Amino acid sequence: MPMPPTLPLIEWPKVFTSGESYDQWITNKEYAENCKKMDEDRRGLRLAAPVEGALKALPKTVHVLAIAEAWCGDVVRHVPVLQRMAEAADRVQVRYISRQQHPDVFVRFLTNGGEAIPKFVFLSQDFVECGNWGPMPWACRLWIARGKAAGDGAKARERVGALYAADPNRTEVARELLELMEIAATEQV
Repeated sequence: MPMPPTLPLIEWPKVFTSGESYDQWITNKEYAENCKKMDEDRRGLRLAAPVEGALKALPKTVHVLAIAEAWCGDVVRHVPVLQRMAEAADRVQVRYISRQQHPDVFVRFLTNGGEAIPKFVFLSQDFVECGNWGPMPWACRLWIARGKAAGDGAKARERVGALYAADPNRTEVARELLELMEIAATEQV
């Protein structure tokens, strides 16, 4: 039986260091209004006490590579959560890249064959890939998949909008991101 093709290895430290810090990334002039909204959301976002406690207790550094562009509505909604969590945790470091900056990386994280963002790639302290998240919480991705299968994307987007409205503090996003951060910071199985 033939061996499946092997994708080239990604030099995660190199990709990560090529990314921008939040402060650099948020200064995007082309989408200044979206950047302003994200930054206001980030500053106003309050994480639940158990989430903050878990972030402070991470035993190892977690690197998160965020593939994000300020024009995207899901980026505007979810980046503030990621960034606020990073600010609450001494051991979480985030860098931002665009799809075009590293197409070889982005192509590995398509959503059902589509170019959906944001994508957050979780890397261990030693830059081992441990998981990814995006472009939206799991329950929302299920509705989008159902909508595609049923040929009713508009109805699926309505359901996603309802889920977003029901979780204005983005607790589900924080829960899912925290789970991946804890995996990337694992010391032993």
